[in-house]
Amino acid sequence: MITIRFPDGSERQFEAGVTASDIAKGISTSLAKRTLVAKVNGQLMDLTRPIIEDAELVFLTKDDTENEDVLELLRHDAAHVLAEAVKELFPETQVTIGPAIENGFYYDFYREESFTPEDLITIEKRMREIVQRDEAITREVWDRDEAVAYYKNLGEDFKAEIIGDLPAGEEVTFYRQGEFLDLCRGPHLPSTGKLGTSFKLMKLAGAYWRGDSSREMLQRVYGTAWANQKQLDAYVHRLEEAEKRDHRKLGKELDLFHFQEEAKGTPFWHPKGWTVYRLLQELIRDKIEADGYEEINTPELMDKSMWEKSGHWDKFRENMFLSEEAEGRTLCLKPMSCPGAIQVFNQGMKSYRDLPIRLSEFGHVHRNEASGALHGLLRVRAMTQDDGHVFCTEEQILDETKRFCNLLKDVYKVLGFEEINVKLADRPETRAGDDATWDKAEEGLKAAIDAVGIPWTLNPGDGAFYGPKLEFYLKDAIGRAWQCGTLQLDFVLPERLGALYVGEDGQKHHPVLLHRAVLGTLERFMGILIENHAGKFPLWLSPIQVVVTPITSDVDGYAEDVCRQLRAAGLRVEMDLRSEKINFKVRDHSHKKIPVIVVVGKREAEEKTVALRYLGSKEQDFMAVTEAIEKLQDMAKRG
Repeated sequence: MITIRFPDGSERQFEAGVTASDIAKGISTSLAKRTLVAKVNGQLMDLTRPIIEDAELVFLTKDDTENEDVLELLRHDAAHVLAEAVKELFPETQVTIGPAIENGFYYDFYREESFTPEDLITIEKRMREIVQRDEAITREVWDRDEAVAYYKNLGEDFKAEIIGDLPAGEEVTFYRQGEFLDLCRGPHLPSTGKLGTSFKLMKLAGAYWRGDSSREMLQRVYGTAWANQKQLDAYVHRLEEAEKRDHRKLGKELDLFHFQEEAKGTPFWHPKGWTVYRLLQELIRDKIEADGYEEINTPELMDKSMWEKSGHWDKFRENMFLSEEAEGRTLCLKPMSCPGAIQVFNQGMKSYRDLPIRLSEFGHVHRNEASGALHGLLRVRAMTQDDGHVFCTEEQILDETKRFCNLLKDVYKVLGFEEINVKLADRPETRAGDDATWDKAEEGLKAAIDAVGIPWTLNPGDGAFYGPKLEFYLKDAIGRAWQCGTLQLDFVLPERLGALYVGEDGQKHHPVLLHRAVLGTLERFMGILIENHAGKFPLWLSPIQVVVTPITSDVDGYAEDVCRQLRAAGLRVEMDLRSEKINFKVRDHSHKKIPVIVVVGKREAEEKTVALRYLGSKEQDFMAVTEAIEKLQDMAKRG
């Protein structure tokens, strides 16, 4: 007999080998029908797999529409249904791999003829037919060599290669649905009918087999799958909104920046875009100076030996840009700023009384990202990070974490982001430092964030190579989460690069190093801002805050006088003296996302007044010039 514990705390005895399906049926027919998968001792398991030891059992049902395990399961099954549909429609196609991904799934196929958008419509229709068939999905265990022979006989060379790379004699698992059999670890739904019809094929792309550019080019079919139609419709709507807000499109329309092949992955900032960029820098400068930081600037080129000492050479060599000097030395464009900041700290012996020392830097760094990974401002090769490095004692970690969290929330609030989520990323597989050091760092960061009182979730294995980190995610106007701010706790680099201070005991100690960034990469944050506001920046951040335009040329002189007064008041103003009708000019400036249009005519010139028109509103405010200046100055306050 085995003991099964349920989420409500109750326990029941069952024969060893009982399945989650059997248990669900014993509780209620309704539960059995609604259940999609079981969670046994924290691990997902097929409903038909035998449970052979004491376990905690959770049933996940189609009602758990927000559960990430449920959504991932649905997407994984959708990938299998996609592969089955393709094999039925295009039998000559070879299937390779098809995982669930964020918000959806994909499957890679190999065939001589290219899929077309029309093919996707046909494939999706067949997928719905397969769901309607409600084919049972069953697990099978095969011998490795038998499985290789099976796929070679079918002409499925890619599957045969995957299995052939497994150790000899190892058992492999398959899942069968109807006539279709696929290599997979599982788990899966009980049948294709449980998938439902809340899925959609989205696009086609190319992908090299196993990511190797020397291997075969595959055709990747992307799709999305959700627990219900409401979720699917909301996701498609978000995609449509995201397309409208695409920062690359808006960057061109609003004359903010451009890219070109001669400097791939590096933006050319235009005057308007650079204005917004500088305003972001000014915001950060003002906030961190008030928070006790001193700004530094460190070299972009440093000898390879520095990066070997720090450990970055072993970890990031392939992503670093190198330069060979005449003397034979290898110089590296810095991929990050922390070693430089430590060199500044190392100048002159520090006392415990000097700590914490907070150094900030707009670090201009370079990373040799693959061409295919570049994506407008969101993924670039040359970037500026609002880096900060806090040198402190272990006892000061808590206060410095609180201090940073308050700084970050303050900055995000000014920028219009109220909702922030936090993840704690712990030790990666490849890392510097021993386990004892990592234990201390992880416990220290957990204790600090718990003391701050901010809820967090774990992001396992995603820490920096020298220490765990807190990742701060903000949510934009259409619900997308962006990881921007970070706080990393590091015991490793100060020791590697010889950072020391004299403690209260008169002995030399290595300081704790907190690496932190609020915005992260300014280029990326600019892309996020553009998309969040759909190009309609708040007045304080808008590159052009006001356009002054006369209704007729008779009042050009008055319009120019109003423009001078607004500029003298510190506002960013442009003039529009074109001989176009006023409605045309208003539409044109609205399209350019100008927040305020000041319109003047004969009446305004005579009365020394103006008419204010606001972006997105048909209403006008009529007031004296002095009153308008005060109002606009108040609207333009940063907050």
